[in-house]
Amino acid sequence: MTSEGWGTPPVEPISQHFVVRGGNALAHRLVLELVEHYEVPVVVLVADRDHDHAPQIEQLTGVSAVVEYSSITDEALRAVSIGTARGLALVEGDDQENIHAALSAQGRNPNIRIVLRMFNQRLGENIERLLRNGAALSGSATAAPAFAAAALGRPNSVAVGGRFLHIAFDEAITSDRLCIVADRIDRQDVSRIRLMPEQEGGSAEFVRLASEFGDDGPVRAGGAEVPAPRRPAEAAEPAEPAEPAGAAAPAESAGAVAQEEATGAVSAAVDDEGGIAALQALPVEPREPISWARRLRWRLLDTARYFTSARMRLVLLIALAAVLMAFSVLWYLSRDFGWTVYISLLDLAGAAQPDQPADIAAGTGTGGLWQRVAQVVITLCGITFAPVATAIVVEALASGRRGQPRNPSAGTREHVIVVGLGNVGTRVASQLHELGVPVVCMERDPQARGIAAVRALGIPVVLGDGPFEEQLRRARLKHSRAVVAVSGDDATNLEAALEARHGNPEVRVVVRLFDDDFAGHFYATLDNAASRSVSYLAAPAFAAALMGREVLGTLSVFRHVLLIAELTVEDGSGLIGMNRHDLEDPGGVRVIAARVARSPHLQWNYADRTRRLGPGDQIVVAATRSGFARLNTVLAEEG
Repeated sequence: MTSEGWGTPPVEPISQHFVVRGGNALAHRLVLELVEHYEVPVVVLVADRDHDHAPQIEQLTGVSAVVEYSSITDEALRAVSIGTARGLALVEGDDQENIHAALSAQGRNPNIRIVLRMFNQRLGENIERLLRNGAALSGSATAAPAFAAAALGRPNSVAVGGRFLHIAFDEAITSDRLCIVADRIDRQDVSRIRLMPEQEGGSAEFVRLASEFGDDGPVRAGGAEVPAPRRPAEAAEPAEPAEPAGAAAPAESAGAVAQEEATGAVSAAVDDEGGIAALQALPVEPREPISWARRLRWRLLDTARYFTSARMRLVLLIALAAVLMAFSVLWYLSRDFGWTVYISLLDLAGAAQPDQPADIAAGTGTGGLWQRVAQVVITLCGITFAPVATAIVVEALASGRRGQPRNPSAGTREHVIVVGLGNVGTRVASQLHELGVPVVCMERDPQARGIAAVRALGIPVVLGDGPFEEQLRRARLKHSRAVVAVSGDDATNLEAALEARHGNPEVRVVVRLFDDDFAGHFYATLDNAASRSVSYLAAPAFAAALMGREVLGTLSVFRHVLLIAELTVEDGSGLIGMNRHDLEDPGGVRVIAARVARSPHLQWNYADRTRRLGPGDQIVVAATRSGFARLNTVLAEEG
């Protein structure tokens, strides 16, 4: 090895494997996805095998080798056998380094599938055109909607066919739900959650009949029926008379299932302890309702804060109060409003003519002692306004040139505090800003890349490395609605959340946590709180892209993830000839919509469960991580 790096190349020659470059949290989750759910050989290329998540990655069962190189050189690519690899995932380093590595790998293996992590999505779209078989994804863009939605106390959504899919819980579930996606939800023990539960209750019999009387159902020639084998759970129960084969057409029974499925699942979930969650589709994306009056008030207050500092506003308010009091004195003494306005404006401009001693002696002066005092006060305040106005202009122009971030104003109310302006924090702040929600950011590193991005949106930033208590106070925690802690360190995020809850017991807290056990204790301890993991949300999408599949989005059920994907049936695909029963399985996959070939319309809850898929058909599925991995195996099979 050269001095550029050293490592442990695969002991034996390896081929048809996948290479993951990175030792961060996303690389850790991605390797887990590949070895546990897709069951493929993985070689990991890390910069330092003793830091970050590299030691944990090396201990994972199924990892063929962990190779250490500080940079991606030709020697490093040879060490991971890039020439015989099926795919390469670049999930660490900056955009420029990942682009260079992707092009180098493609030069050595023209057919390799390349997935690279890029923060700049626009640049990523252009890079995809340079790759023969590649995709550019943003982990922060994939995960940010879940954090933003959690801060607002509602689930994030995924756009599919002009509708927006989202997860609803318990009382929020409506009758037009697509399917039940989880039950046994218990905040005190989130490990009890059961994703994609098996359909039970009233709908179970309909599902069984629809499956049995399908194209391959147990129906003999001439109409004689073959008794269906009973499930083990039914063995001890008395058999019920079967319906005649002609009692209902398969499509009709399938339609009944479509109507009864969610109801049966709800009944089963009610029998179990805990809540339930369902997948629902809305015609428009739910937005945060903020009245125009509040937005106008916030805008006026923020505009005033932008042009003035706190001290300047104090000086202006005192001067204005003095002018109003002096104006009232003049009006009271003269009883002439027009003359009072006229003389006040002259005094403010410094153009008023004072009484001469001769006029006073002759009794021709303009007023008594109190009137003269009032005019002096107005004149002095007018002299104050001129330099203050000049200072406002100078400060606004100078701060704009210096690029200094703004601090939150006194008019900031019902806002969300985003702690940490890394890739994820910047995305979360931008999305909340697009929804019209006031945002205040906190960052300890004055060189963080996200400061310039949020400043361009007019979002105030609190800078400093002092105690969180002081930083949160400056961010106006008392008047905030939520705190989102998304720095790269679990302990820092938890500290920020606990300090926020201490300063404002009613505030909602959303914390980025990698460790599942940590998150479990978090849910069991705090109410009105949520935990999300960027790597947990993004890794399934990266794994699917590495397999050549595109995931439309991910939805969160507490710490669990559901993938929403649209699949097209192509010639040679393993989907040809399969029906809805073949694709769906408890705990894994649900078909929620279908588009028949040559039909422009997407049919939600497609009723015909026995129709065979053909070339050109499209289906939309909701799947767990393992369910989507099994589905990918079907897709990879030759028809």
